[in-house]
Amino acid sequence: MYPKSIKQLIDDFKKLPGVGEKTAERLALHLITNFSREETLNFATHIKEIKDKLSYCTTCGLLTELNPCHICSNSLRDEKTLMVVSESRDVYLLEQTRSFRGRYHVLGGLIDFSRGITEKDLNIESIKVRLDTIGEVVIATNSTVEGEMTAQYLKAILQDRNIKVTRLAYGIPAGSDLKYADQETLSQAVINRRDF
Repeated sequence: MYPKSIKQLIDDFKKLPGVGEKTAERLALHLITNFSREETLNFATHIKEIKDKLSYCTTCGLLTELNPCHICSNSLRDEKTLMVVSESRDVYLLEQTRSFRGRYHVLGGLIDFSRGITEKDLNIESIKVRLDTIGEVVIATNSTVEGEMTAQYLKAILQDRNIKVTRLAYGIPAGSDLKYADQETLSQAVINRRDF
């Protein structure tokens, strides 16, 4: 049986997604035995600073240290194209590709009735304020049931406006072999085919 302080640390690590009992135990023991006192205090300070320094951009909903965020305040971004994503991490992933130069809108989740999450729980009302200057909305939610439900809801609220609505293409990943693709992936690849 571990001392109370170690058990508490293990329990804290278990709260992280994808971390079970054994992984939490391994992380806690590694922190205790391999980190110096200074490294441990720095680690704790970084966790505390996350809650103190980060907030959501009041324009797009991105988790950031600046308000407005660095994307919303960048005058070189295309102000007429808005990509709607579910979480802040989606913005960070898309920015790494350097393929999108527009603005973003972060919903803060997806509609998921099984978990009691409706459109009222998401950052959807604030998107309506931003639509007056938008020419295209790119819906970039996941191709899960929840992502598709959210995409359909967004499409419905955008249909009465003179805005082009597009959806990220899904299908065969670059460099992969058709024999390894499942039926849904192949189906999406056929549906989302483009001119060549």
